[in-house]
Amino acid sequence: MDVFFYEAFEEEEKSLKTFIGSRFSYEMTDKTIQEIGHKAPPARLISIRTQSVIPAEWSDKLDGVQSRSTGYDHLKKYLETIRKPLPCGYLEEYATRAVAEHAIMLMMSLMRRLPQQMAQFNNFDRDGLTGGECAGKNLLVVGVGRIGSEIVKIGSALGMNVRGVDIVQRHKEVYYVTKEEGFAWANAVICAMNLTQDNHSYFDYNLFKHAHPGIVFVNIARGEHAPVADLARLVKENHIGGLGLDVYESEPNIAVALRSKHPNTYPEAQMIKELLQYPNVLFTPHNAFNTKEAVQRKSQFSIDEILYFLENKNFRNRVR
Repeated sequence: MDVFFYEAFEEEEKSLKTFIGSRFSYEMTDKTIQEIGHKAPPARLISIRTQSVIPAEWSDKLDGVQSRSTGYDHLKKYLETIRKPLPCGYLEEYATRAVAEHAIMLMMSLMRRLPQQMAQFNNFDRDGLTGGECAGKNLLVVGVGRIGSEIVKIGSALGMNVRGVDIVQRHKEVYYVTKEEGFAWANAVICAMNLTQDNHSYFDYNLFKHAHPGIVFVNIARGEHAPVADLARLVKENHIGGLGLDVYESEPNIAVALRSKHPNTYPEAQMIKELLQYPNVLFTPHNAFNTKEAVQRKSQFSIDEILYFLENKNFRNRVR
C-alpha cells in the first residue's frame, strides 16, 4: 500500500477518491491514529489532519507524513520530538474565505443570541433574546494574515469598526493597536493567529480583564491560544458575553473523548461539555474549513502533493 489516510470524514473521503482514481494504492479511515489503535504505520506514507498523535516510535518506519491542513504546528512538534529529518508536508492555502466566513458566522450568531433563540423556540418565547447589530460595533482581529485580513474585509463590509493586532503590520488599510488597547476598545474579538511557541495562552484571564464585560470572543485558529479553564471562568463570571470556538486546547484528546462519549476522561473535555450548557456559548467541531469549495481544493492539493512525494520522496510544502 502506498498511502494510508487517517481522519477522512465522509465528504472528504468521497472527494479524495475522485482525485486519486487508480493512481496509487491506499486505504482510509475516519478515525485518528490513537482511535484506530494501529501498533505500526500501515503504509510508509501516512496522511493525517490535526487530531492524530503520531507515535514517536513510528519515525523509523515512515518515509513521510502529510497533513491535510495549512497549519503545521503539530508536525513541527512531532519533528521536535523525534529529532530526525523525516519529510513532513502541509498544504498551500485552500480555505481562507471558508474560515473567515465561519468566524463571522459565529460572531454574528452570538451577537444575535442564536443558541438561546433556538432553545426558546419550542415555547415561542422572545424574552431575553434582544441581540445587537454589527453596524457601528468594534471588531478586533488578532492575527491579520491571510484569514485575518479576510475577516477584516468582511467585518468592514458589515459596517463594523475594525482594528488589528499583529507583530507584522503588512496591511496598510488596517489600523493596528496593541492587544491591551484593542481589548479595552472592542465589542468582539476574533483570533486568527498562527500558533507559535510565543503565543500559547495568549488569551488568558488577565487579558480579558482589559475588556468590557459582555465582550464576544471567537477562536478559529488554534485552541492553545486560549486556555479553556480561563474561558470557562470568564463565562461563569459573565465577563465574556458570547463564546464561539471551532478549535480547542488539547483538541486530539477532546475530540476522542467526545466521540467516545466519555468526556470525563479528560478535564478539558469535561469543561467543554459544561460550557455547552450556557446559552451564550456556541461550539463547532473544527469545521470552519468545511465548505464544498474548500474540500474540493483541499483534496486536489493533497493528492497533488502525494503524487509529488511518491516520485520525489519529498514534499514541495515541507516543514522546515
